[in-house]
Amino acid sequence: MKLEKLIDNTKPLSILGDMDIDINGIEIDSRKTRPGNAFVAIRGTQTDGHNYISKAIELGAVAIVCEQIPEDIVEGMVYIQYPSTEKTVGQLATNFYGNPTSKMKLVGVTGTNGKTTIATLLYQIFRNLGYKCGLCSTVCNYIDGTPIPTECTTPDPITLNALLGEMADKGCQYAFIEVSSHSVTQHRIGGLTFAGGIFTNLTQDHLDYHQTFENYRDAKKTFFDSLPEDAFAITNTDDRNGMFMTQNTKARVKSYSLKNASDYKAKILEESFEGMSLDIEGQEVFVQFVGRFNASNLLAAYSTLRQLGIDAREAMIQISAATPVNGRFETIRSKDGVTAIVDYAHTPDALANVLTTINEVLQHRGKCWTVCGAGGNRDKGKRPLMAQEAYKYSDQVIITSDNPRFEDPQEIINDMLDGLSKEQRRHVISIVDRKEAIRTTCMMAKPGDVILVAGKGHEDYQIIQGIKHHFDDHEVICEAFNL
Repeated sequence: MKLEKLIDNTKPLSILGDMDIDINGIEIDSRKTRPGNAFVAIRGTQTDGHNYISKAIELGAVAIVCEQIPEDIVEGMVYIQYPSTEKTVGQLATNFYGNPTSKMKLVGVTGTNGKTTIATLLYQIFRNLGYKCGLCSTVCNYIDGTPIPTECTTPDPITLNALLGEMADKGCQYAFIEVSSHSVTQHRIGGLTFAGGIFTNLTQDHLDYHQTFENYRDAKKTFFDSLPEDAFAITNTDDRNGMFMTQNTKARVKSYSLKNASDYKAKILEESFEGMSLDIEGQEVFVQFVGRFNASNLLAAYSTLRQLGIDAREAMIQISAATPVNGRFETIRSKDGVTAIVDYAHTPDALANVLTTINEVLQHRGKCWTVCGAGGNRDKGKRPLMAQEAYKYSDQVIITSDNPRFEDPQEIINDMLDGLSKEQRRHVISIVDRKEAIRTTCMMAKPGDVILVAGKGHEDYQIIQGIKHHFDDHEVICEAFNL
């Protein structure tokens, strides 16, 4: 690609050098730079890419995109200056990969909880309807059925556009992606054209990064503010921030709710650990999901199907056939009648939602056990709140390790216990070793009891002192149950 074409639809402050050169790739990590690449120097939270311009040139970069042109100009090099390279790199990536979102309908899902479930549901349903689709999610990325492993919710703009470009090349007509608050503030979705956006809910999360709840909320809102006029914005009016999210969007606004006035309505008729009966727009449908939060997720998916032109009857059929996402209220039953539930709930609100659902179905016919922890090097403020919610809704709580990362697991547990009174702590067990905590709980539980193992869900690893170790809640439970 010619450099001139790469910078289409951008407004550089200055250009130094001959633009008549070919670019065979763009890179933001100087270490990965290859001959013929354009290197984009970004001022990050940890490092400043401008310090690595010389390294990128050494490795073969032929163009440098920067906010400040270096004092030592290299002969034959092209320097392109912008007010913000972070805000520009998304458009550059979109240009380089052929503007992939102009060739498909891209739908983004944002909110604290439910993103993975909704995005995955839509991906599965549209594939079942015969369309080629892509998925970018916390669990795994997919290009029309082919898995592409991932380590973050929304990748950097170059990786994301490369992924979307491959989807377009493979003929994908739809793509569904989770939009994290980080991706909005760091402009990872810059340059993309969305056909629609979905808001799920908003509770405390990522305050280690955003500092305040308002900053976190506003990051989510910015996504909807940027949607074009021909897009749709679907919002959850059961959440107090639902209408706030869409108040300034240019997109067509539609709402969904289980209890408030909205464009799309649903209510729970019956539920068990096998599934629930829902009334969606006056039609009864049985779904293989459990819980009010999942009813809301399914309604969000149904609303999106309708906005994307799927008729009501077909949408209902697809919702009834859908299956839960791995690690989201995943049930495992022992031979003697103990039910274990693996769920990704890693925020106070998500934990409360899952436990409320368990208790609604359980109806005091057995005990509710909760095994949970909190991640290290993340929002410390939610740790005592996690313990409070677990204690409030459980008959017995076992606090254990999650992903301690570089923190001492016992210190994380102590932070959680700080949310409980001395009297409450007497009724809480703490076991640092997560495997031992799960095995112990499985041994103590009686037939008819339910064990919630929360926090990791689909994750099959633990990060301890920065090292990733294999660990799968599902495997440990099956081993404890002798399955």
